[in-house]
Amino acid sequence: MWEEKNNRLSRTFVFRNFIEAFSFMTKVAIVAEKMNHHPYWINVYNKVEIHLSTHDEGDIVTEKDRKLAKEIDQLA
Repeated sequence: MWEEKNNRLSRTFVFRNFIEAFSFMTKVAIVAEKMNHHPYWINVYNKVEIHLSTHDEGDIVTEKDRKLAKEIDQLA
């Protein structure tokens, strides 16, 4: 589940291995680029931690973040 905290929408995804995690990140990158809204993320082996906020609005959570989060959920 996504958690809204400290002006960020955050979630950690766990996969079976690095290849699955990286494949997921590639899919997210394509969606994010189409939306022109790019996540801050961290990947260590099978975990992908994603943080969303809208920089143009002062680094707060906006509808743009919620929309990207929904798109990301469909890829997981």
